[in-house]
Amino acid sequence: MSELVTGDAVVLGLRPAKLPSRALALAIDLVVVGTAFVLVSVGLAVATASLDGAASAAVSVATFLLVLVGAPIAVETLSHGRSLGKLACGLRVVRDDGGPIRFRHALVRGAMGVVEILMTLGVVASIASLVSARGRRLGDVFAGTLVVRERLPAGRAATVPPPPPWLVGRFAGLDLSAVPDELWLAVRQYLTRMHQLDAEVGRTMAGRLAGELAGWTGVPAPVGVPAAAYLAAVVNERQARDAHRMFAASVSEQMWGSEAAPAVPGAPAAHPVPVAPATPGALGAPVRPAGPGDAAAPGADRARPPATGFAPPA
Repeated sequence: MSELVTGDAVVLGLRPAKLPSRALALAIDLVVVGTAFVLVSVGLAVATASLDGAASAAVSVATFLLVLVGAPIAVETLSHGRSLGKLACGLRVVRDDGGPIRFRHALVRGAMGVVEILMTLGVVASIASLVSARGRRLGDVFAGTLVVRERLPAGRAATVPPPPPWLVGRFAGLDLSAVPDELWLAVRQYLTRMHQLDAEVGRTMAGRLAGELAGWTGVPAPVGVPAAAYLAAVVNERQARDAHRMFAASVSEQMWGSEAAPAVPGAPAAHPVPVAPATPGALGAPVRPAGPGDAAAPGADRARPPATGFAPPA
């Protein structure tokens, strides 16, 4: 998962990051920032060797604030919550409601990080993360943010949960052709991870997605139906239609060959279907294949394959 599929373009599944992954990301960030701080400090020390003690102290304080505090704040603001360490570990900082962080969130996190990370060597941040149910440190609590996982291990692809039985088939007449793929992706990812979301955040997100889906279909969501159940039922209806369409196309191709497939603009020409030799007809006259000059039989273009008696899965 790379970008978020909600209206704010951030990660949808709010899967809180654990302390080990956050500690590894923080260690990478500290190594990078510490290296930059040492290099800048050495360069400024050489450049300001002729200054007095007060000026050198002012330069040192300014370097500390700009490199160790200002640089992480700028990186998190410009990258919407992804520092180098978080990028390497597949983490991101988001707001409590799932939206992207802004400068004020990064500023509060950076200011609190000076106290709970730099001055206490990360002890306060570790204790706060262990106590918090969602692994938040003090900077996250005051800023209203959360560190979440963007990448999931391979093999953990979740499936969309089925809708309640009393909603199956209820939206069979709904026009889903205008719904964009981005919205389908957002709905699918919400349904696969809704049990990992905070209850209030999940309800808000489900209501917003249901409103967008109803706007594209032109039919409002039924009154009294929970938003999550409505989304699951509509996604189930779309999957059923896709399965029915694929099944019908497969059966048609097996029975009638490529001549039964509809012409698609720009598609390569279909290979001719081999025609069996002429065999005697019902009245003893040989039946030959129709030639190029023969007139088409009336209604031939409207012919349909006979019913097989097998109903595809709905």
